[in-house]
Amino acid sequence: MSSISSSATPSPAVQPVAIPWRALQPWLLFGAVLAIALLYFVGTEQGVFHLIGGSGVHEFVHDGRHLLGFPCH
Repeated sequence: MSSISSSATPSPAVQPVAIPWRALQPWLLFGAVLAIALLYFVGTEQGVFHLIGGSGVHEFVHDGRHLLGFPCH
């Protein structure tokens, strides 16, 4: 009969890496611009302030528009 030893060896704790604010700023700006563009296309494109003619964008974001509570008809 073999004996199994279960000696637990402590592992070093993982320390989080500090990300400098200057490294985060471009990504936060990119995320904010992307969110505003998405909100524009879901919320107001094909309305009074449309940039793209036709109904392609409207039909593409139609269900998302209703899900977020934007009226479209």
